[in-house]
Amino acid sequence: MKGLKAFLLAGAMTVSVAGMTHAWAQVQKYSDVTEERLRSPEPRNWLMYRGTYDGQGYSPLDQINASNVADLVPVWTYSTGVTEGHQSPPIVNDGVMFISTPQAQVIALDAKTGETLWRYKRTLPEDLTQLHPTNRGVALLGDRLYVATTDCFLVALDAKTGKEIWAREVEDYRKGNYMTLEPLVAHGKILVGSSGGEYGIRGFAAAYDAKTGEPLWRTYTIPAPGEPGSNTWSGDTWKTGGGSIWITPTYDPETNTAYYGTGNAAPWMGDARPGDNLNTASVIAVDADTGKIKASHQYHWNDSWDWDEVDPPMLVDINRNGHAIKAMVHPGRNGYLWTLERKPNEIDFVSGVPFVRNNVITKVDPETGRPTYDESRKPHLDARVEFCPSLWGGKDWPPAAYSKKTGMIYVPANENLCGSLSGHKMDYVPGQLFLGAGLEDIGLTLYPGADHVGELQAWDLSTNKKVWSYPFPKSQLWGPVLATGGDVVFMGGTNDRMFRAFDAKSGKLLWSQKLNSGVTGVPSTFEVDGTQYIAVQAGWGVDAQRMQDSLAKVSADWQGGTVPQGGVVWVFALRNKNPAQ
Repeated sequence: MKGLKAFLLAGAMTVSVAGMTHAWAQVQKYSDVTEERLRSPEPRNWLMYRGTYDGQGYSPLDQINASNVADLVPVWTYSTGVTEGHQSPPIVNDGVMFISTPQAQVIALDAKTGETLWRYKRTLPEDLTQLHPTNRGVALLGDRLYVATTDCFLVALDAKTGKEIWAREVEDYRKGNYMTLEPLVAHGKILVGSSGGEYGIRGFAAAYDAKTGEPLWRTYTIPAPGEPGSNTWSGDTWKTGGGSIWITPTYDPETNTAYYGTGNAAPWMGDARPGDNLNTASVIAVDADTGKIKASHQYHWNDSWDWDEVDPPMLVDINRNGHAIKAMVHPGRNGYLWTLERKPNEIDFVSGVPFVRNNVITKVDPETGRPTYDESRKPHLDARVEFCPSLWGGKDWPPAAYSKKTGMIYVPANENLCGSLSGHKMDYVPGQLFLGAGLEDIGLTLYPGADHVGELQAWDLSTNKKVWSYPFPKSQLWGPVLATGGDVVFMGGTNDRMFRAFDAKSGKLLWSQKLNSGVTGVPSTFEVDGTQYIAVQAGWGVDAQRMQDSLAKVSADWQGGTVPQGGVVWVFALRNKNPAQ
C-alpha cells in the first residue's frame, strides 16, 4: 500500500512518439533557453506566459497585420483529448511548441506541422479535488521545462524527450493546496505559488533550484504575528487567511523583483476576520533571490466580495502629464484600472479609475489609493448584500495586453453584471471549503437595462482615458488578449466559440473563426521559416462555464445552453503563407 501511495503522489508516465522526420529533427536540434534569451526573447519565439517578463502580451511580429488579417486560415489543429478549461499559451522555442492541459499533461509538438513529439501524463491522486482543475503553462530553461501541477508538485522534464527529471512536492494537496500558474524562471530559480484560498490555506510564493529541485525560500502572503502587516489580522485568522497565488508573476530583471498578484481573503465575509488583511487582494514585490517582500500595495482592504487580484500588474513605461513613470498597470477584478509606480523598494500609487460599473467604492484616496466603501454594499455575516460588479469582477484572471505601438491597454471586461452574497459562520476544517457561504448564498444579476455583458476595451495609458470598446450583447468575456506589431488584437472568450481579430487602433472587427469550443486559452504568436503563426488553445470550462450556467438562469434571452468542451490547439497563418498549400 505504501508503494502504491508513493506512485500516486509522484509517479508519471511519458509517452514518446517519433512523428514524422521533420518533427523529430526539430526536437533533436532543440535550442537551449538561456536566461539572456528570456530577458530579451527573439520576436520569432514565445518563451513564457505573456511572451516577455513585463507581462504585456505583445509581439512585434507584423507579417499578419490589420490590412491582411482577414486572410487568416487554420493550418493545423491538435486535439488534446482532455476536457475542462484549457488556459495555457502555446509556448514556442525555435519551432518546438509546448502546451499544458488540465490533468497535468504536457505535449510537445512541431510548431510548423502539429506533429506530436512527446506527451507527458502525470498520475494524479484519486482523492484530489479542487475548484479550478486547469494549468496555465510551462516554463523553459536550458534543455528543461517546468510545470506546476494540481496535486501541488513542481516537475522538471527533459524538453527533448518529455522524461521526468525530478518532481518536488511543494505542499500537501490534502490541505487544499494546488497550483495552476506557469512557473517563472529568474536567476537560476523556478518561482511558483500556491492556489487554494477557497480552502482556507495560507497563500505563499516559493522558489526552487532549477537543477536539483531543492527548495530555496518560501514567503507567505499572509504575515504571521510580528511580521509587517500582522496587525491587520485579528486573532488567529491569519492562519487560514487565503491570499492565494494563481498567476505567473511579472518580473523586472533590473531590480530582480517578481510582482505577484494575490487572491481574496478567507473566509469571504470580512467581519469574520476584522482588519485590512494584508497582503490579500494586493500586489507584492518579492526579491527573487531571497523571497523578501520589498513592498506591497493593496487594491482593496478587508475584501468581502471574492475580488481576487491575482492577475499581476503589467510593467509599462509611460508618460503621463509630462512625467515619465515606470508604471505597473492592473485592470482589477474590483472593476478599477490601477496605475502604480515601481521603485527599487517601493510601490507608489498613481491613479485608479473605474472601467466598469462599481457601486461599492465611493472614492479613492489620491495619495494612497485606499478606497472608501459604501458599507451597505459590503457583504457580512447573516445578511444578504447586493453589489456591482459581481464576485467574478470587472475582469477576472484572463490577462489584458498592451501595445507598444498604440500605447493602449486592451482589457477583457464584463460590464453590467452585479451579484449578491450572504454569509454565515463556518469552522475551518483542513481540506474542506472555507468560504463562509454556500452555493445558495451566491447571486448573479444583470444591471437593469443592460444591453451587453462582455466588452473589449482599449485605454490610452498616457491620458488614462478609454479610446474604444467592442460589446458582446449575448456573451460574457473570458478571453486573454494578444496584441501584435501588425496593429491587431486577438481574443476569444465568448460563448459563441469565436476567435476574433480587432484593429488595435479603432476596435473594428477584422476577422473571426468559429472553433470547436470556447476559448479561455492565452493566445501566442511565433514565426517558423519566415511564416508568422497565431496559436491558441480552445477548451471551455471552469469559471467561464460556471458563469454561463448562472447567466442562463438569470435571463431567458441569454444565449444559454452548454458550450461544448474539449481541448484543441488551433494554429493560423495567412492564406498565401499556408505551408500545407
